[in-house]
Amino acid sequence: MRCPIETRENAELLLDYCARKLDPEKAGVLERHIATCPACREFRDAQKLLWDSLDQWDAQPVSPDFDRRLQRRIEQEEQRQGWWRRLLSPLLTRPAVPLTATACLVLAAGFILQNPGGNVQPVADSAVVREVEQVERTLDDIEMLRQFDLVARAEESKRPI
Repeated sequence: MRCPIETRENAELLLDYCARKLDPEKAGVLERHIATCPACREFRDAQKLLWDSLDQWDAQPVSPDFDRRLQRRIEQEEQRQGWWRRLLSPLLTRPAVPLTATACLVLAAGFILQNPGGNVQPVADSAVVREVEQVERTLDDIEMLRQFDLVARAEESKRPI
């Protein structure tokens, strides 16, 4: 038998053994391997300690008014955030594709307004490169702000109720 810790395809086998889900034949083969493999033996001992702790753990019952208190807390948080946050949050959580399209439209409108007669004059390559880089940085900044918003929401959801 190849060591389950060293091979990903057998890693589930070791977890199933620790959870007492293996049939006796596979369990016997794995037990013989564990007798000779210190890494698997260490993993088994750690898992046994964890499972024994879980078996001894007595979960406290949930209070009867838990759902009502949770719903009230959610409503309070929504009210605290204000109307502007509820209005802007869908815009901040969408993918960057609409933002890219918007940025391109703004740039195109700027070029059209700058040259209303349609006489396009050649622009220096360095100016175009700078504008493209500026658009890329702006889009990166917008994506970073979106990520911050997602992190903030995740942290808010982790707060104790």
